[in-house]
Amino acid sequence: MNKRHEVLFTQLHTYRSELLRMVEGLSQTQADTIPQGFNNNIRWNLGHVFLDQYLWIGVLTKEDLPIPSGFDKWFGFGTSPAHFTEATPPLSELIELLSKQPTLIQERYRERLEEEFAPTEMGMHTIEQVLIRTIFHEGLHMGAIQALKRRL
Repeated sequence: MNKRHEVLFTQLHTYRSELLRMVEGLSQTQADTIPQGFNNNIRWNLGHVFLDQYLWIGVLTKEDLPIPSGFDKWFGFGTSPAHFTEATPPLSELIELLSKQPTLIQERYRERLEEEFAPTEMGMHTIEQVLIRTIFHEGLHMGAIQALKRRL
C-alpha cells in the first residue's frame, strides 16, 4: 500500500473514531431527540453515515455490501426518524456497526483503491475517490451531531 493510501485509511479510521467519541455516553433518549428547528436526530445521522459509505461503494463496484435490511428505509436520502420502526437499530447497534466499518472497508479494498469502474453521476471512478467523498460527508454529519448535542 502506498503512502497516499495509508493516509486515506488513517483519515477513515481517525474521523470515525472522532464521530464515535462525539456520541460516547449519550442515552438512547438523547440520540432520539429532535430539537426544535432540526429535521433529524443523532441516531438518524449515525445510521445515515454508515449507509452512505456503503451505498457509494456499492454504486461504484456493483458489489453486495454488508448493509443490514431496512437501512435504506430508515437512513437513506430523504428519510427521517419518522420512518423509524421497532426494528430500527438502537444507538448501541449503530455504534457497533460504525466502529467495525472502516476496518472492513480497508480489508476489502486496500488493494483495489485505484481500480477503475464506470463513473458515478458525480464522476467518481475509483474507490479512493468514493472514500474521499464519504469522509467529507461524514464530517458534515459530525457537524450536525455537534449542533444537535448543543441543543440537548
